[in-house]
Amino acid sequence: MIISASRRTDIPAFYARWFMNRIRAGYCTVPNPFNPRQVSRVSLATGDVEAVVFWSRNPHPMIPFLDELDTCGYRYIFYFTILNNPRLLDANTPAIENSVRTFRELSDRLGPSRVIWRYDPIVLSNVTDLQFHRRNFASIARSLRGYTNRCIISPVHIYRKSLQRLRALTEQGLAIDGEDASKIAVLLPFLADTAGQTEMELFSCAQATDFSDCRIKAGKCIDADYLSEVFRVDMKTEKDRYQRKYCGCDVSKDIGMYDSCLFDCRYCYATSSHERARKNYLQHDAHSPSLLGCAC
Repeated sequence: MIISASRRTDIPAFYARWFMNRIRAGYCTVPNPFNPRQVSRVSLATGDVEAVVFWSRNPHPMIPFLDELDTCGYRYIFYFTILNNPRLLDANTPAIENSVRTFRELSDRLGPSRVIWRYDPIVLSNVTDLQFHRRNFASIARSLRGYTNRCIISPVHIYRKSLQRLRALTEQGLAIDGEDASKIAVLLPFLADTAGQTEMELFSCAQATDFSDCRIKAGKCIDADYLSEVFRVDMKTEKDRYQRKYCGCDVSKDIGMYDSCLFDCRYCYATSSHERARKNYLQHDAHSPSLLGCAC
């Protein structure tokens, strides 16, 4: 079983202690997001976990625990999001210089195949226009050259729960273009060229459109084939039918919970209310079997 930690929240940034407590206990519990009374017990024993996939904008709080994970025999990789958007979009994301420093530290420790850069989602606006993304992507790519061999991109998908937050930004001078496929298409060849020049393969995430003519491969973040290659083991490849239609990810078990991330990204699909997320965080118990609530 592959553990996803997590699409729903940033476990390395905000819940690293809880995660390690659950590793030591050998299990965690995860309420169904749509039916909290339905609770799953998820084994975190080394014999049951094929690999852990961490998703984070700031994995630095996990670094002190990596020796313990290694000693216990866990396999793991990091998907590390670095965007350097203006604060109107990403209110609490670490400063770009701190993110790059952490990325390099992780890569020096784990190797470039185990720390993957996500430039995702790409938000087009009057402030983050094509010129911004060309300049921004190139700058970050150059700073990560040699520290990763992969980058994953995707245009923003505006979910209903984030639409109101994005509309509110117009009062502050930031107007979102929405999901403008024609503008994204103009940007993609530049991103592909830049990735190639900085020794990275470029992959798309959950896209209906084939971008192979731009030298961008269709990617999947939970990728059993890639994990098998990196760790030299044989993991079963099976598409996760519970993900979005165009998501290619293989089956995994996500141990996070919605409305628990504090980064306050305005386009976030996993947070319906940042006030609720902050309240949930304050009530979080690092010794609970479940990320939020008791779920004993």
